[in-house]
Amino acid sequence: MAETARPRRIIDLTLLLAEELPAAWAKHMPYQQKTFNYFANVDSQASPLKSATGPYQTRWLLIDEHTGTHVDAPAHFIPEPDTGLPHAADVGSVTVEQIPLDQLMGPAVVVDIPEDLPGAGPGISPMITADFLTAWETENGAIEPNDVVLFRTNWDKHYVAGPNGFAYCHDPLVTRKGPGWPAPDEEAIRLLMDRGVRCVGTDGASMGSSHDGAGVHHLGLAARVAYIEALGNLKELPVRGAMFCFAPLKVARGTGAPGRAFAWL
Repeated sequence: MAETARPRRIIDLTLLLAEELPAAWAKHMPYQQKTFNYFANVDSQASPLKSATGPYQTRWLLIDEHTGTHVDAPAHFIPEPDTGLPHAADVGSVTVEQIPLDQLMGPAVVVDIPEDLPGAGPGISPMITADFLTAWETENGAIEPNDVVLFRTNWDKHYVAGPNGFAYCHDPLVTRKGPGWPAPDEEAIRLLMDRGVRCVGTDGASMGSSHDGAGVHHLGLAARVAYIEALGNLKELPVRGAMFCFAPLKVARGTGAPGRAFAWL
């Protein structure tokens, strides 16, 4: 019985966290991983290692909540209601540890986004529109309530070490030398919400565009839609037939949290 219940194949959809990779949002603090205690003292001009607390190795991490593959909580873009700020609402008090785990799993519906999607430019994301999604449904079937919709843009091909990795997030956001990742516009998110979708993921650096990312965050997060950003390896999934799961760190008062994304067939 246990043998028949076991998934046939597990697919890791999580980006690797490493200092040499573009793991952090380009305008935030960089991801860092440093040795706190090593097995023995080692002299080094670049990074001396100390063994002050015992014969073992452990490290500390400097990490933004929105590093690597992560989920956005409503508090990321929605202020608390008593602030008087624009977009303030009761949902602004919902932080990542309050997101139900069952909202972050379900049947995966993988929407392929063509690389020649129109509208790309330096610092500008090409937009995934409601009309695009409606046409996709005509060919692939209707999106159902509680489907987990995943945008497969193949943007994770830019998630590499060295100067080529600047194309992932730095060039679209900071220097504006390169195009942004494909991203849904507000009407596309509204269509998914109308379909009953409560979790949307992307292998782009953000659900929002590189040139105007706030609108889709205000819209979806205000309705408690979970956004899972910076996925990887979506090319391994079929359009339908996989089950998706994201398990975030349980961070008190977190506006988001990294975690492990995977699917099984």
